[in-house]
Amino acid sequence: MTADIRLFSHPGEGETIDLGSGNRRRVILHTDELMVVEFSFEEGGIGALHSHPHVQASYIAEGVFEVTIDGNSEVLSAGGSFIVPSGLVHGVKALEAGRLIDSFTPHRADFL
Repeated sequence: MTADIRLFSHPGEGETIDLGSGNRRRVILHTDELMVVEFSFEEGGIGALHSHPHVQASYIAEGVFEVTIDGNSEVLSAGGSFIVPSGLVHGVKALEAGRLIDSFTPHRADFL
């Protein structure tokens, strides 16, 4: 069962996709049920407001972000985290350059 699934990832592995405006995305690992993705932002970078059917859990690995979920905003820094339930409108603004580690369930097929 695990023969076709990558179980481990090392720093820098995986293709980095330039999303424009200094934002980048790198899929770290995924199965059908779960996906781990790194997003990198330059200072001032925006993760535009959007929604999707996936449940998302995010960990702030570096930087400071203004996070908006369902119209409520909070400033979170490295070590902070947030959860986005399915279907809620959400987005981020990087108040400092930083990185988010996002988990999605199920996986985001649009990222593959």
